[in-house]
Formats: sequence, C-alpha cells, structure tokens
Amino acid sequence: MKRFLTYTFFIVTCFVFSQEKQHTSYLDLNYFRGNIALHNNDILHLIKGHPEGYILSWNKKTYGFNAWEQRYNYPDYGITYIYQNLKNEVLGSNASLYAHYNFYFFNRNLMFRIGQGIGYAPNPYDKEENYRNIAFGTHLLSSTMVMLNYKKERIIDRFGVQAGFSLIHYSNANVKAPNASVNTIALNLGVTYGLDEEEPKYITTIADGEKEKFTQTIKYNIAFRGGVNESDVVGSGQFPFYIVSAYADKRINIKSALQLGADVFFSNFLKELIYYQSVSFPEENVSGNEDYKRVGVFVGHELFINKTSLETQLGYYVYYPFDFEGRTYFRAGLKRYINDKWFGALTLKSHGAKAEAVEIGIGVRL
Repeated sequence: MKRFLTYTFFIVTCFVFSQEKQHTSYLDLNYFRGNIALHNNDILHLIKGHPEGYILSWNKKTYGFNAWEQRYNYPDYGITYIYQNLKNEVLGSNASLYAHYNFYFFNRNLMFRIGQGIGYAPNPYDKEENYRNIAFGTHLLSSTMVMLNYKKERIIDRFGVQAGFSLIHYSNANVKAPNASVNTIALNLGVTYGLDEEEPKYITTIADGEKEKFTQTIKYNIAFRGGVNESDVVGSGQFPFYIVSAYADKRINIKSALQLGADVFFSNFLKELIYYQSVSFPEENVSGNEDYKRVGVFVGHELFINKTSLETQLGYYVYYPFDFEGRTYFRAGLKRYINDKWFGALTLKSHGAKAEAVEIGIGVRL
C-alpha cells in the first residue's frame, strides 16, 4: 500500500506538470518529529516514543488570473504525501495522500497549509493478532493535516527553507470499531525547490482593502447524505445511515454565507445499540423500544473558495429518544459545486471530539 500511495503521488504530479506548464510550481520536503497527543486515556498504552517521518509536497502557485485567487492572497494548491513511523509496533508506520491548500499571511512569510486525504494503517485492530490497537479499526483511514510554517523561498538559487508546526490526524470516523484515533503534534523543518526559472507577477485587479459589491437573495438547500458506520461496541456490525437536510442560507459577502436548517437522521447502528443495551445493561433502563431516529436543528457557515467551499455547522437534537453522545453535534467538511445549483459534499459529523460518521452527500441550492 505504501508503494501504491507513492506511485500515485508521482503519477498525479507528472500528469499535472504536463498539463499546467504555463503556471509555476515547487516541491517541498520536510522532516518532522513530535508526540502523539493524549486526547483519550484509552490510548495511553500506544504512546511509546516520538513519531517521526517526512512530508513531501508538490505545490502549484496562483497569481490572480482568477478573482478568487486575489481574494485569498494568492494561495497555492497541490498534493502531499506523508510517511510516519508511529514508534510503536502495535500501530506500525502510516502512509497518507492529501489534496491541500496553502494560505499566506504577513507578506507571505507565514504559510498555513490544510489538507484532507486518505491514509493507510498497516496494523489495524484484530481481536486475535493485534487486539491492543484500539486506535485504528480499519486499514483505510480519513486523515487531516495542518501546517503552520515560516517560509522563505529562493534563498540560494531555487532553494528555500521552511520550519514550523504540523498536526496529523488519523481516524476512520467510526466506519468500523474501534476508532480511538491518533493525533500527532510535531515540529518540522524542510527545504523548498522551485521548478521554474522565473515567476510571473501577481495580478492586482482587486485593489487592497476594496470591498467587492455582492448581493444574493436567500437560497434554499436540500441535501441527502449517507454512508456506513458502527457503534463503539466492537463487533456489533456496520450499518447504513441516511440523513435528509433542509436549510436556508444567506450570502453576507462574496466569501461567506450563514445557514439555518434542520436534519433528520436515520442511523441504523442505533437499532443494534438500543437492543444491545436493553439485554446487556438493565441498569441503563433501556427498554429496547426506543426510536433510533433523531431530528436536529443547526446554524452554520459556508466559506466559498472558487467552486469548493468549507462548511461548518453546529446542531442540537430536538427529537432525541435515545441518549447517544449528547444532544449537540458538529459537522465540518467540503462541498464542491458542479454548477450554480448542484453540489457534492464530504463531511464529518461528531459529538465534540468523538466522531460518529463520514457523510457522503449530494444536494441542490435553489
């Protein structure tokens, strides 16, 4: 699997190089070393040493040819590959592949990178072979990476340097139990290398500090999401879930919209959990007849970046017949607009730091 991810990275990189010769790009390679954060006392036995590895990225620069590039101070976007030795034979060494954005601040000396992708764990939980690994219940994982670096490009010819902090998160979002997850907080140090001799000048058709005039009526959205997940009871089984959402949004400016709406959750794993608690834990006073459905209301925010947007929502269950992880929930993820109306979405729903599901969705904005 590590070889597959490595080959995929270089194939995609070569393809993009061949298709986008009119734009400049660069590579960066970082070594990192850090600690696994103790976000859950159950993983204390998995924290043995200081995880280390490398971060290899290809980055494509933007120069303001599109208005959104100027609004966000000419971000980069690209592909990142991470190899990480978790310093524990129970966990092994993970490999992961991401799509990322780099955003810049303070005269482009401070870079903030955020990436979302897929990881591979070589040693997931197995009740006979590897029962101590309660962090990863599957080989394939969802992974998020964040970097905050001081950066200087082209100090010596095409070479530059960067250094700062990185956070790497691995979780399967309860697709299968167990799923305690792992967060690595690390220091990183690396070099950059420009792949082009010269760079074009930044386009500034939008003046500094100028507010772009933008008005839009209230839009009404309907979204359908689904997937599979499992309760925290190992071996209880994976079940499909379905979510129907309806909400209104209002663009407050060209970048942002506020949302207000409701969700109806059909979470079939709760059927099994309700039955399990009714027969195994009489002290919980679960009869077994409780409804597995839930209804929530939420407020949210959507940040528009080109055809992609970042969506965050905070919700509260108004219909909550069975207690599972509390009445508040949080959703965050990415939307991709196919056209002015239709969109696809990939979101994570959680209760605090406890993930419930990765949701794949489609919707319409009218």
